Amino acid sequence: MMTWIMENLGTVLVSAGLLLIVALVIVKLIRDRKKGKTACGCGCAHCAMAGSCHKE
Repeated sequence: MMTWIMENLGTVLVSAGLLLIVALVIVKLIRDRKKGKTACGCGCAHCAMAGSCHKE
């Protein structure tokens, strides 16, 4: 098992890094959603989906 990890150390580290980045993005999206922020970050004045994005 240890030899497999050593042979694939680069792949393991890159995969772990990508997994961490994806997890942090998901956590940020959830926190922003709870605060009422949108994912796009822009105003909804000219957005075609403004009525379905923000339920009042």
